[in-house]
Amino acid sequence: MSLDWISAPWLGQDAADWGIVLVFVLVYLGMFLGGLPRLKLDRSGVALLGAIAVIALAGLPVEQAARAVDLPTLVLLFAFMVVSAQMRLGGFYTAVTQRVGALALPHAGLLAALIAVAGGLSAVFSNDIVCLAMTPVVARLCLQRGLDPIPFLVGLACAANIGSAATLIGNPQNMLIGSVLQLSFSGYLIQAMPPVLLSLLFLWAWLVFGPGARADLKRPLPSMPAKMTVAHELPPFDAWQTAKGLTVALVLMMVFLFTDWPRDVAALVGAGVLLLSRRLHSSHVMGLIDWPLLLLFIGLFVVNHAFESTGLAAQAVHWLGQRGVVLSDPGPLMVLGVALSNLVSNVPAVMLLLPHLGADAAQAGTVLALVSSFAGNLLLVGSIANLIVVDIARRQGVEIDWRRHLLIGLPVTLGSLVVLGLFVF
Repeated sequence: MSLDWISAPWLGQDAADWGIVLVFVLVYLGMFLGGLPRLKLDRSGVALLGAIAVIALAGLPVEQAARAVDLPTLVLLFAFMVVSAQMRLGGFYTAVTQRVGALALPHAGLLAALIAVAGGLSAVFSNDIVCLAMTPVVARLCLQRGLDPIPFLVGLACAANIGSAATLIGNPQNMLIGSVLQLSFSGYLIQAMPPVLLSLLFLWAWLVFGPGARADLKRPLPSMPAKMTVAHELPPFDAWQTAKGLTVALVLMMVFLFTDWPRDVAALVGAGVLLLSRRLHSSHVMGLIDWPLLLLFIGLFVVNHAFESTGLAAQAVHWLGQRGVVLSDPGPLMVLGVALSNLVSNVPAVMLLLPHLGADAAQAGTVLALVSSFAGNLLLVGSIANLIVVDIARRQGVEIDWRRHLLIGLPVTLGSLVVLGLFVF
């Protein structure tokens, strides 16, 4: 193995190499478990400590470690966290969800409207933020209407995951893929939109006509808690702040679609415009930034770069290629993308696969973005959006266990992958 980028003066080279391999294994074990046994660490903490460990093992200057971090991805992610925070503080998500709930629609129509809104919003704003803001309102509306909230809530999470795949800003892994591979925003949108729309349609059809649909309609409803937490947790609608956020988001979409300006710089300028406010304190906006996710990215960039430099990853990819398994081919990429996204989460999975997409990296990157997003619906732990919905629903008195989620998530994921397969094979 060769580590040209480091030197380890207090360790032999082989010892440093294998130490990095051990750290890499422990970090991805932490990604799988959500932490490490007997330690108060989440995924972000594990990734950060892993980065510190490989820096220490390699005797690596911090400046060199910083070069392993893809700064445009972090800047783009941070900027859209600011935009999403603006929309949330302006009460936009709550107002939209309440408008949908107030429509005089039957069960199937209400599901269609909810799926369309969640999917559309998640294509522009963070799917996690959309679920965070919409879940308590959806739960309350369902209970008030006498509807079983579980199909609506799981449908909300699935729609957010699927809809986020439509653009290169819909979720963190798509931002990473678009930034590293320099994908065209409009080109990706044209390719991604058909499978995304068909997958959303399949989600609606399964919830309305699937084998468990009638049983869900007749299922006894949970009792409505005496005190709902919606009113004081969600901010009131502010037309000015919402208009300001929507204007910035619309301008950024136009910039991404019709210019070749750097997306990270444009988004950062948009975030700066939103932070210039006489009503919303910057500390409130910054309080809604997902700092642990940014740390997760930083830690994984450093750990993955160290592991790549050992040469083991390249050897493994070469070994698979000799046996006919080429990662850039749609079949292997879809299988590995689904498996890894549900084992270690979609962001770490994308980071592992991204450097090995071969000569046709742009097309393979598009497939990887769609697969890693669709795969989040398979298991309850496959997406942060799923966990957000479950946690908030529990506070509203609605319990969603992994079995109820799987009854919807499994067929929806398989259906989405079949749809995607029709476009890539």
